[in-house]
Amino acid sequence: MSHTKQRVLSRKYVFLIAPLLLFLLFLASCGGGSPSATTTTGNASGGSVNGPTTHAPVSGAKQSSADLGATQYLVKTLNVGMGVKDTTKVADAIQTWIAATDTRSSSAGTTYNQAGDNLYNISLTFSVQASLYPQISLYLRDYATKNGGQLLSLNETVQDVGNDFIDTQSRLTNLRTEQTRLLNLLGHAQVLGDVITIQDKLTEVEGQLETIQAHLKQLNGQISFYTVIITLQPLATVVSPSPSSGWSLGQTFHDAFAASLGFAQGLLTFVVWLLAYSFYIIPLGLLTWVLYRWRKRSRPIFAPTPVLATAAAPSVPTTTPHN
Repeated sequence: MSHTKQRVLSRKYVFLIAPLLLFLLFLASCGGGSPSATTTTGNASGGSVNGPTTHAPVSGAKQSSADLGATQYLVKTLNVGMGVKDTTKVADAIQTWIAATDTRSSSAGTTYNQAGDNLYNISLTFSVQASLYPQISLYLRDYATKNGGQLLSLNETVQDVGNDFIDTQSRLTNLRTEQTRLLNLLGHAQVLGDVITIQDKLTEVEGQLETIQAHLKQLNGQISFYTVIITLQPLATVVSPSPSSGWSLGQTFHDAFAASLGFAQGLLTFVVWLLAYSFYIIPLGLLTWVLYRWRKRSRPIFAPTPVLATAAAPSVPTTTPHN
C-alpha cells in the first residue's frame, strides 16, 4: 500500500514540475529573442552596434554606396539661338519670365551688338535652378516658333562630375580626420621641436582643407544651378543660304561688271593717292632733273686728237761691198 502511494505522489510531482519547466523555457526563449530585436532597431536608426552584430554597419555602408552611385552629379549648359523681329523687346520678355519662374535665378550679363539701324544682336546669360531647368529649356525651345520667330540653334552640353564630387568629399573627410589628429597631438606635445613640426603639418592640412572646401562649393553651385545662354538675332539679318545653281549669263555679266567696277575703283583710288602725294613728288622730280642737267653740263669735253698721215720715206737700198 505504501508503494502505491509513492507512485501516486511521484506522478503528482511530475505534473507539477512539467508546467513549471515549460514556463521557464518560454521565459528563456523570450529573453533570448528580445536583445536581437533591440539590436536590429539600433542598426536601422543609426545607433551604435555592440556584440556579435558588427556586420550591420557593413550592410549600411553598402546601401549608402549604392545611393551615392544612383545619384547623378551633372553640370548642364544650354545654348539657344533665336531669330526674332524685335530683339530688345524679346530680351526683356524672356528676362522677366525667367525671373518670375525661378526666383533664385541670376543674370550673368547682357551683351548688345549693333547689327543695323535700330537692330541689335543680344546675348543673355542666366543661372537657373536645376529643378526648374527642364521647364525653362522647354519654354525657350518653343518661344521663337510661338512668337513669329525662328529657332536657329539649340545645344545642350552635359558633364558628369560624379567621380570628382565623391572624390572631393572623401578627401575632405580624410583631411578633417587628419586635422583632428594633429590638434590632439599638438595638445599633448611637450618638446618644442615636436610642436613646430606638428604646427607646420597642421598649417599644410588646413590649407588643403580650404582648397578642397572651395572646390566642393564650386561643384555644389554647378550641380544646383545650370547655365543658360540665349542669343537673339534680328530676322532682318537672318539670310537663308540660296540653293546653288548652274551657269547663268546674267550672273556672269553681273560678276564681270562688278569686277570691272572694282578695277575702276582701284585705279581711281590710285590716281587720287598720286594726286595727293604730287606736292612731294613734283618738286622731288624737278630737283632730280636739275641735278642731272647740271652734272651733264659740268662734265669736261675732250676733243679727239687728229691723226696726221705721214708720207713714207723712200727706202735707201743698201749695198753690200764686194771683196
